[in-house]
Amino acid sequence: FYNSVLTRHLFLCCLCQSQLTNGKVLNHDAFRGAGSDLDHTERLLKPLGALFGTNSELRELAAVISKDIYLHNPNVRWEDIIGLEDAKRTVKEATVYPIKYPRFFTGIRSPLKGLLLYGPPGTGKTMLAKAVATECNTTFFNISASSIVSKWRGESEKLVRVLFELARYYAPSTIFLDELDSVMGHRRSSSGGEHESSRRVKAELLVQMDGLARSDDLVFVLAASNMPWELDHAMLRRLEKRILVGLPSEPARQVMISHWLPPLSSTGGVELQTELDYQTLAKETEGYSGSDIRLVCREAAMRPVRKIFDTLESHKQGPSDMPDIRLETVATADFLEVMAHTKPSARNLTLRYTAWETENECV
Repeated sequence: FYNSVLTRHLFLCCLCQSQLTNGKVLNHDAFRGAGSDLDHTERLLKPLGALFGTNSELRELAAVISKDIYLHNPNVRWEDIIGLEDAKRTVKEATVYPIKYPRFFTGIRSPLKGLLLYGPPGTGKTMLAKAVATECNTTFFNISASSIVSKWRGESEKLVRVLFELARYYAPSTIFLDELDSVMGHRRSSSGGEHESSRRVKAELLVQMDGLARSDDLVFVLAASNMPWELDHAMLRRLEKRILVGLPSEPARQVMISHWLPPLSSTGGVELQTELDYQTLAKETEGYSGSDIRLVCREAAMRPVRKIFDTLESHKQGPSDMPDIRLETVATADFLEVMAHTKPSARNLTLRYTAWETENECV
């Protein structure tokens, strides 16, 4: 165990030195007056012994949780996320501005402690979390169910407690709880089929969230869920803001298609031309999520490539003697034909999300 801690410590030292040597600091655009990303890596160098002392069990659990701290820049900027302006504004208000402009977040304006992003799969919830990790000068914990669930009795709730203690220790911190419904569904009695360990984990999460609400620690919980109606009501109360990350609007869909299939692009030395009616395609893709549209664009771009595979396979010379092949132009009809075989993944859930938003909306 101590070897693993030493290895991680040396890695972070090398990371900091590399940034200094190259004259580069990750996330340098996020805050001008609140320190650079180097401060973030320096925070991670703080010894765990100062937090857990000689308690070897908690130090081992801390090493497990530390594996889910982002050490590298996901390289997703706010401007990389098409649309979702309300969600971006709210996330910035909760994570960026309290650190950048602390004097405006005191008293009744104290920073939010929890925010829920919900909506159909593939609409940008995880992208928003990656933008937080990229743009914000905070220690970012990327937590899923596997991070805090253990087969050993009593260890799961200890992992939850250690997670929040580490977040306070390395503050300012952001805890991203992905697929929250997988760990914080409605609580039921043991006779209702829920295991005792599951109830204990949920209880510990609620206790820790309450602890954040009563403290001035710069620790923020960002949660994401595809099924918000499955979430326990006590957790919803602690997530003060609830933002629907819905399907993209028509203007956003048009920007997406023109971004992924521009009139002329060249990657890997292969040129691709398109002749698309972007306005028509934006209307036709109603009900498609961002990931659905990206998939359609990929398949449309692959159509002219598939037509030349036989020629490429019959070529007997080496790759350096490959004949000069010009791909066919991708037309609007190609895009529509791909759409006919690529159905939207979440259209049937739209009404359910809208109904849930009406009952649980939080401005």
